[in-house]
Amino acid sequence: MGMSLVKLVVWVSWLAMAVGAEYVKYKDPKQPVAARIKDLMSKMTLAEKIGQMAQIDRSVATEQILRDYSIGSVLSGGGSEPLPEAKAEDWINMVNAFQNGSLSSRLGIPMIYGIDAIHGHNNVYNATIFPHNVGLGATGDPELVKKIGAATALEVRATGIPYVFAPCIAVCRDPRWGRCYESYSENHKVVEQMTDIILGLQGDPPSTWRKGVPYVGGKYETCPNRTICSLYLCLFSLFILFFLSVRGKVAACAKHFVGDGGTTRGINENNTVIDMHGLLSMYMPAYSQSIIKGVSTVMVSYSSWNGQKMHANRELISGFLKNTLKFKGFVISDWQGIDRITSPPHANYTYSVQAAIQAGIDMVMVPFNLTEFVDDLTYLVDSKVIPMDRIDDAVQRILQVKFTMGLFETPMADFSLVNELGSQAHRDLAREAVRKSLVLLKNGKPGSTPLLPLPKKASKILVAGTHADNLGYQCGGWTINWQGFNGNNSTRGTTILGAIKSTVDRSTEIVFRESPDANFVKSNKFDYAIVVVGEPPYAETAGDSTNLTMIDPGPSAINNVCGTVKCVVVIISGRPIVIEPYVSAIDALVAAWLPGTEGQGVTDVLYGDYRFSGKLPRTWFKTVDQLPMNVGDSHYDPLFPLGFGLKTESGASIVSRSTSSATLRRPGLFIFMITVTLSFYITDGCTRGGRSHSDPRLDQFRHCSTFYPVEVMLNEVGSSSFSPFSIVETIGASNILSMY
Repeated sequence: MGMSLVKLVVWVSWLAMAVGAEYVKYKDPKQPVAARIKDLMSKMTLAEKIGQMAQIDRSVATEQILRDYSIGSVLSGGGSEPLPEAKAEDWINMVNAFQNGSLSSRLGIPMIYGIDAIHGHNNVYNATIFPHNVGLGATGDPELVKKIGAATALEVRATGIPYVFAPCIAVCRDPRWGRCYESYSENHKVVEQMTDIILGLQGDPPSTWRKGVPYVGGKYETCPNRTICSLYLCLFSLFILFFLSVRGKVAACAKHFVGDGGTTRGINENNTVIDMHGLLSMYMPAYSQSIIKGVSTVMVSYSSWNGQKMHANRELISGFLKNTLKFKGFVISDWQGIDRITSPPHANYTYSVQAAIQAGIDMVMVPFNLTEFVDDLTYLVDSKVIPMDRIDDAVQRILQVKFTMGLFETPMADFSLVNELGSQAHRDLAREAVRKSLVLLKNGKPGSTPLLPLPKKASKILVAGTHADNLGYQCGGWTINWQGFNGNNSTRGTTILGAIKSTVDRSTEIVFRESPDANFVKSNKFDYAIVVVGEPPYAETAGDSTNLTMIDPGPSAINNVCGTVKCVVVIISGRPIVIEPYVSAIDALVAAWLPGTEGQGVTDVLYGDYRFSGKLPRTWFKTVDQLPMNVGDSHYDPLFPLGFGLKTESGASIVSRSTSSATLRRPGLFIFMITVTLSFYITDGCTRGGRSHSDPRLDQFRHCSTFYPVEVMLNEVGSSSFSPFSIVETIGASNILSMY
């Protein structure tokens, strides 16, 4: 409260001084945004305008540079932090120090600080790490994704940052791509639905909001009545709003425009070969949806379209994005994105600046060579190579976002939200996302009973595999560091092993061996085993893979364990990987994707507190020789098809036969059971025999009469060990293809 009163006094003092100060229209929050932009633009020099178009990394930023160059934005690149294990307060102090530099410039234009927050506030120690997008795509739950966006926004704001480089709305068409886990699905309709995360990050635009105009809610509002607003009313409003308002939203960024998920052989930053019709129908719809939902910024892709670098593509950036889709926010380059217009990168930087700005890029993520960028762009404008109206368009768009989100009114961050970072409520939400993202691919060998859900009470169980007790592997790339981390010490969370220990009955003995040999397994009388294996962390080009295999000793762990004892194998990966050679030996198989910090979401479902509900957002191939292979292709012959996912028993039957009293102590479980039961009778889609599906990915079939959902087939067969091959045989391949 002491800090709050001090700040209130500062606000009141500022207001009192403002009463007698010279009136400046762009600083007047009562004025329309357009009028404020026009007034400010009329006062700006070319140097100040170019400064606004530059984004620099925090490692080269100083208060003096921000002041002298009127820098538009600062960012933290992957893993760039004020100090190791920095607290929310450390981030706030750093951001505010930079902001002080901006506010001390001639016109006092605030900078906007940006950061990658692609599965939670992933650069920051102790933040909640949500499942990566591929896992969220498996949930088929846009409302859940919207809640995750809102939680992420609060955690980002808790560190004083108002801008995130998220969401990635790529449509990954080849799992060999190292960024495939950043894509929600190979199905563009799923990706379109998941753009609801923008509404969580930025807030819901009012129904009257104009399409294409950026929207960021949650900012402090000012006196609403322009005619009767008095000094006393302002003081009272500031007092009330100071204590009651929460700046809980951030500016979002749809990326990477456009076609980044369709490159040849899945090579990162490569060439996407497709005609205009294909581009518009496969990769563009999610951008249209993002713009309708008020996204503030769009980031351009490193990749090329039919041989032309996207960072230099005027037809698509200015022509389609800005003119056809009516996007009014600003377009930003990727990290050193304009450098890569030439080959090798930075070979002719002046040309790169010219091509990028003329194409329609408004803000350049420089991020280091500021003076070179400023000098080259100044030269190009002075030489009339780049017209002044292109510069003005860029700066107007940048200011549009800053004014809209209230950055001029509240440029400084405070400590009011620091407790939101890694809060229990957010971790509970992440845990929910994990359990909804899990896809059950197999449950029981032919002729045997299903293995899942597992009993909590057993004599002795084995936990094995490289990923069972490794938080870094569990979170994947873009966590704390750009390429992720290895081990359990870089942030706070619960490993799958830790979750198992807190879930099973106290009398159950747990034995953990990362890579047990066959003799060890045989010599112990294990009731069952849980084997957790998969990929190491990676990001971008480092994740490109031609073989898509799990890391050693994953295969030997599966063979040594599953050949001896009943086992469930949990795959931790950012995409489908080679698993066919081991499927026959495995009793139960689960795709857990990259679940993040909340490992208990995995055990929630393995042990039957909740049932499996996830569906494959991607086709699971048999061999890499089939790639690329997506649903609808003539050579479509998957191990598991797009949309596949088995289910376990309902919550009610699980509880009725549970041997653990811990289940009955879960708050709200009774409500959950009722909800699960009722959900079977709520019509939300195509029906057959009085049954319906509730998967939002299948909403396009609400009107159909012949569609037969996979989950209905599973219910009618009555066995969660039913195979995808018998589904295809029963429903028919043509109907499977028509689902998507």
